[in-house]
Amino acid sequence: MNTFSSAPNSATSTATPLVNRLATQVVNGLLSVKPLANFAKNRARNLIIKRAESIGVAWRNDVKTLKARDTDTSFAPAWEQELAQLTNPKTSYPDYYLTSFHAYAEGNMGWEPAMEVEVAAYSVHAKIFAETGKNGDRQLRQTYHQVLQEYLPHAPQSIVDLGCSVGMSTMAMQSAYPQAQITGVDLSPYFLTVASYRHSKANINWVHAAAEKTDLPAASYDLVSLFLMCHELPQTATLEIFQEARRLLKPGGHIAIMDMNPASEIYSQMPPYILTLLKSTEPYLDQYFSLDIDLALQTTGFESIKQIANSPRHRTVLATAKG
Repeated sequence: MNTFSSAPNSATSTATPLVNRLATQVVNGLLSVKPLANFAKNRARNLIIKRAESIGVAWRNDVKTLKARDTDTSFAPAWEQELAQLTNPKTSYPDYYLTSFHAYAEGNMGWEPAMEVEVAAYSVHAKIFAETGKNGDRQLRQTYHQVLQEYLPHAPQSIVDLGCSVGMSTMAMQSAYPQAQITGVDLSPYFLTVASYRHSKANINWVHAAAEKTDLPAASYDLVSLFLMCHELPQTATLEIFQEARRLLKPGGHIAIMDMNPASEIYSQMPPYILTLLKSTEPYLDQYFSLDIDLALQTTGFESIKQIANSPRHRTVLATAKG
């Protein structure tokens, strides 16, 4: 029995406006003014840190502990050594990626964002479910895997986690499918370095590559997962990543996408001030909310598309690679 708030949709248009057009134009106009955009980013960041520490997440202490590894000045700092080992020098960075994300001027290409991803996730997801606090992030990931376990016909044996960040989604996948061989792919070598350090005992293959061009073997995987990735992409990149996922999958394999749900009333009813803060940290949010994801999957070689709401503001999209 489906325990989630909506049943699977057929492969029809799913694009839903984020808010009414006037509100969107007003917010975009405000964010086009650089001082206002910077103020909104800083305000959003401070609110996230404040919320984290109010629910018992030791944001500053956790980040300080990670930074404290580099105390021996007789050698190159440990983080930099590991970064050099994990970085693929042949990897190229698309222009859309080299921009400000999540209130960091350097976007995903730096130590500060890499060391704050995990505590930020605890804060951002704290209020998704009632009375969960810092466990909201874990519950969100659990709902995703409940959907996969309900709708996938077989447990996947080979999995690619695209946009794996610092490995939180990858480790949740390993817990759900301990028998599977799992590869985590991310374009930020900083994120991958933190992932490798935090999960050094895990049997994960960490790969520094663009999700559009992973150079992993074709037709070799049962499942390609994208967890909270698509809302950070322009539509052209999303299509290219779907094409790459199709290349990676065996015939009959599955793509699974967990992300914000444009149909959620939470977004359509969001106050303009909060919307401004949100959009100041997510430069491609309008493109994500206007994407017809069913059509995008159909045109890149997928069928049997389903959408399942797995939280009040998130959905899981599942599709099968055509044979």
